[in-house]
Amino acid sequence: MSVPVFYSSQMVANSGSYSPSASKPEQVIQSWQLLGIPMQVTVPRPVSRDQLVRAHLASYVDGVLDCRLANGFGNRSAQVAASLPYTCGAMLDACWAALENGIGAVAPCSGFHHAGYGFGGGFCTFNSLMVAAQDVLTKNAARKIGILDLDMHWGNGTQDIIDKLGLVSQVPHYSQHHRAEEAERFLSGLAQQITQQFGDCDLLIYQAGAVERRPTAG
Repeated sequence: MSVPVFYSSQMVANSGSYSPSASKPEQVIQSWQLLGIPMQVTVPRPVSRDQLVRAHLASYVDGVLDCRLANGFGNRSAQVAASLPYTCGAMLDACWAALENGIGAVAPCSGFHHAGYGFGGGFCTFNSLMVAAQDVLTKNAARKIGILDLDMHWGNGTQDIIDKLGLVSQVPHYSQHHRAEEAERFLSGLAQQITQQFGDCDLLIYQAGAVERRPTAG
């Protein structure tokens, strides 16, 4: 069975910083192709400003997309701004595909979990996890959507949006900081945690973990 994957070169940008986050989608796709993973790649539809505003402050959305406010990389890159509707669109299309096929789908990009209701940071500009969740909830396609975040960092932006919009009961969010040496113990109890917290969810959005490393001198 081919895995539904939503990807386009329009998701890729030069971030203007040391972080490789904005160029990762292309690298991930290339890696999967080399591994021979069967994929059905579809170009994602870009999200609109109205869809972004369901999860973010309107003035923040407009400021970033118009390059008047800094993005999550701390600059006003037009290239990054142009890529954001497509990275968020990939996450949204993957969610809709998962609801339709009942199995799952993939967006080869980060979930931008450090982006909150009216702010970006930690190389995250818009929170595609919450943009997707809000779109699905608004259209009454799901009653409850879980977010499972296994990044090594706390998803502070995701929780900020959930709290600001009063979505605690509709969007259960699990995000914990775990050190590498705790991985075995943590993963051994993960299945039970998922069942307990997300067992009644109509859709589960999973964010895989990633660690950014600064280049060393010399």
